[in-house]
Amino acid sequence: MVTDTLSGVGLGFRAIAALIAVVAIVSYFFLRSMGKAEAVMSLRWVILLEAFYWAITFIPAGLWGVSANPFSNTNGQLLGNLVVNFFPCMLGGILLPVVLVVLFTKLNPNKPSAGAIKWALISGTAFVLVYWFTNTGDWVYTIMDKRYGSQYLTNYPLNLLSFVVTTVGLLALTIYAGYVSKKSFGIQNWRALNFKKIGAVIALFGLFYAGIYVMWILAGSVGGWSSWYAWFLGHDVDLWIMTLPLVGLPLMFYAENTNENLPS
Repeated sequence: MVTDTLSGVGLGFRAIAALIAVVAIVSYFFLRSMGKAEAVMSLRWVILLEAFYWAITFIPAGLWGVSANPFSNTNGQLLGNLVVNFFPCMLGGILLPVVLVVLFTKLNPNKPSAGAIKWALISGTAFVLVYWFTNTGDWVYTIMDKRYGSQYLTNYPLNLLSFVVTTVGLLALTIYAGYVSKKSFGIQNWRALNFKKIGAVIALFGLFYAGIYVMWILAGSVGGWSSWYAWFLGHDVDLWIMTLPLVGLPLMFYAENTNENLPS
């Protein structure tokens, strides 16, 4: 009752953030009825509401994962809950609200852009890190399950491919995102950012989700329904990430030609 209620509240904050984002995009780019100051204010509200979503939804869920019977380790239950629930939820529920709140404070038209740029890059990298940790935890949990074990990978090449792309591929993308971000620290103007590399990170992040999903559409639940498929297809509220190439790819090609029209 507690975690489901709080997650509903958290999703409500995210829904409000999405509504603000859609209205701001339509008003700014299509209706031309919103100025730069109002657009920045809308973005700040989106960021703050997203921070509330992560804190309210995931910290209680992480605590629930080990609070029911914290001293029980029957059949590895406690270890499994730590891997699949507690650590991923607490990482997302603590790290992301912190970086997003800092970004909220830095993103101010009356302040220099350098601080907002730095924390926008840090926030983006933190998101990729959280999703790598979460999805890797679910794969590890699946292998820990005696019903599947390592044979779930060795006997089914598509599962092995999915496992490697998740555990190694997303980790490599996280490291690359951190590298791109670190190289951009100190930049004073948004136009000076390497949007081609940033677009590549966004596109590859989305292609991970799209690739796993399309693989399931074409091949089904290889090796049988498991915790991995239950998580990715049944409990993952972030399948919208597979649409990110629609943002990343145009950004790469647009930035390749000109940065003159990018916002300052």
